[in-house]
Amino acid sequence: MLKCRTVWKKLAPLARASSTVCRQNVRRTGLTSSRIPACVPVAHMSTGPAGGGRENQLYILLVGAACVGGAIYTYRTVKGDSQRYQDRIEEISSRSYKRATAEPATPIQSEPSAVDATETEVILEPEPEAAPSLEPEAAPSLEPEAAPSLESEAAPSPEEPSPPAPDAEVAVPETTELPPADEPVVEASPEESAEPAAVPVVEEEPSPPSEPSPVELTELPPAPVVESEPAAAESPAAEPTEPQPEVVAQSGGPAPDSLKVPSHTPYLLIGGGTASFAAARSIRARDPGAKVLIVTDESDPPYMRPPLSKELWFSDDPSVTETLRFKQWNGKERSIYFQPPSFYINAEELNGAENGGVAVLTGKKVVHMDVRGNKIKLDDDTEISYDKCLIATGGVPRNLQVIERAGEEVMKKTTLFRKIEDFKSLDKVSRNVKSITIIGGGFLGSELACALGRRSTEYDLEVVQMFPEKGNMGKVLPEYLSNWTTEKVKSEGVKVISEALVKSVVCKDDKLEIKLKDGRLVKTDHIVAAVGLEPNVDLAKSAGLEVDSDFGGFRVNAELQARSNIWVAGDAACFYDIRLGRRRVEHHDHAVVSGRLAGENMTGANKPYWHQSMFWSDLGPDVGYEAIGIVDSSLPTVGVFAKATAKDTPKAATEKSGTGIRSESETEDTATSPVASLTLAPTVEQHQDEYGKGVIFYLRDKVVVGIILWNVFNRMPIARKIIKDGEEHADLNEVAKLFNIHDD
Repeated sequence: MLKCRTVWKKLAPLARASSTVCRQNVRRTGLTSSRIPACVPVAHMSTGPAGGGRENQLYILLVGAACVGGAIYTYRTVKGDSQRYQDRIEEISSRSYKRATAEPATPIQSEPSAVDATETEVILEPEPEAAPSLEPEAAPSLEPEAAPSLESEAAPSPEEPSPPAPDAEVAVPETTELPPADEPVVEASPEESAEPAAVPVVEEEPSPPSEPSPVELTELPPAPVVESEPAAAESPAAEPTEPQPEVVAQSGGPAPDSLKVPSHTPYLLIGGGTASFAAARSIRARDPGAKVLIVTDESDPPYMRPPLSKELWFSDDPSVTETLRFKQWNGKERSIYFQPPSFYINAEELNGAENGGVAVLTGKKVVHMDVRGNKIKLDDDTEISYDKCLIATGGVPRNLQVIERAGEEVMKKTTLFRKIEDFKSLDKVSRNVKSITIIGGGFLGSELACALGRRSTEYDLEVVQMFPEKGNMGKVLPEYLSNWTTEKVKSEGVKVISEALVKSVVCKDDKLEIKLKDGRLVKTDHIVAAVGLEPNVDLAKSAGLEVDSDFGGFRVNAELQARSNIWVAGDAACFYDIRLGRRRVEHHDHAVVSGRLAGENMTGANKPYWHQSMFWSDLGPDVGYEAIGIVDSSLPTVGVFAKATAKDTPKAATEKSGTGIRSESETEDTATSPVASLTLAPTVEQHQDEYGKGVIFYLRDKVVVGIILWNVFNRMPIARKIIKDGEEHADLNEVAKLFNIHDD
């Protein structure tokens, strides 16, 4: 560039002089010729033998030479930059390879954390005999998983002070180029090594995390696709994890400190609940090679929440808080976790996994979301970019304002029931105190009241339940059925206080005094607040996502889409129901169905949410109900009841279906029974004092919009079809016959 500038300074005066001569010739010719002065200069400048023609040609030659010189300079500059870029990539690649091969012991020591102790012993024994052959083989096999991820983050910083954006771009080809370079070494090693027994152990170590265990969610369709991946040789590794689920809870704590967070993931799932797990399984079903990262602020992998307030409390195992295994009503035992640890792969191995997989990053909270940049920020300032994202943050238990204002002493003696830690804490409290008061008469409050009531005799525990309604589940059940349910709860050993509005809570003499607005005073040792759930929409502000003002939660369309590459599922989704309008549902079955649908849509399905999710509640093993649609006690209801038999209980229903999570056995079924539509107004059924089993219809504009099956099980497809049809019925007694409630 400096040479061109110097040449131009020398030639510029000559160019200006020739230009001046040309202008003078034009004026001189125009003055001497009186015929066509405008045309003469053109002919004179282009063809005239004298009068400055040589200077014009020189001017044109100089301009052309300058253009050619600039083009040559540009070409050489671009070519040189490209060559330096390639040299830079080769230098970084060779440096990471040399560093990994120079220290083969480091990756081998970090690997046994994901392998059993018996396997590490097998690896260490042959070292004295075949140390020269084992070390060069082990290092290349582990390098594509550990070394590239560490090097891509650490290498750019100590080098030349280039912008961070080019460094990030260099890291991408680095991780993609290294694995192919190492594959020939691994394939050739069994032929050269003297002891092939140690080599397969090292080669097969990355496979157990990606191997899925037998599917426990029978509701989800992806099971056949995922189960086709594992090899037969991995069956011994999966066996020790099943009888020891307590290891999962213990290993969930220290895992986040040792994990290296991947900088990018194709599928990012925020939240570690049921919706995220269902979405991950659905994504893997449609895209078997997908790489899915679940980020959760809990210390446990995805698990089921319903047993926390149901079956776990009825377990005879004194160590149930450690094992988290329970017996279903049908007597079969299962773990609260959806899958054992072997189903997941380590987060640092996700990018290098050849067949993809599902990784769970526990103990990490997403505090900021950049929608335009397609990235999130964790609470430790780590950033992760994504291609597609699912928000399944669930909800946060509500608390009473009078309790929040009461002070720290009252809060220490109050439990907001939601997670595994809450179950463990309340279980310990129930064994050491004399009285517990449950505030709330909904699903959770009534289930916990019945569960703790069973312990009242064994532990000399007083259980009190108070709520502002007239009876248990007064916002859902009709008044007559709510009153009957209240008597049922009382028979479980619970003292029920209805129409109770809490005015204040104070702590005196290590006791909590709850003062009601009508003057009543209740003294207790501990409080359980079960007053509802608040959807977790903390990311709405940073992400710029819309929050529904009526129902709460992220506002999404019928495809559960909030943005072009962002979906929301579970409790936090306020979706559009094509049959019942905009809704937000807080139940297990909805989390399963919405998570599965969001996963399908993230892989290009574009399906609307048409499935009517159900929910269920059990007041012990003898009384339970299933519901679907809009069940609100403020709506007109018609109930049809019949005498119950021994098989009309939750226990008998699970014995027949073979599963304790009843939604898993019915969501794939479809109803084929025809429902006749009539036009007359529904009649009111006369109720008796005993409600063994029956069907309750909720009406809006003479159309059934909600159904409760009281001690009637495995009939939900029929109820779903009635709501889907959206027709009026003259005699709901005839419609109730479709549920076979009169059969013995």
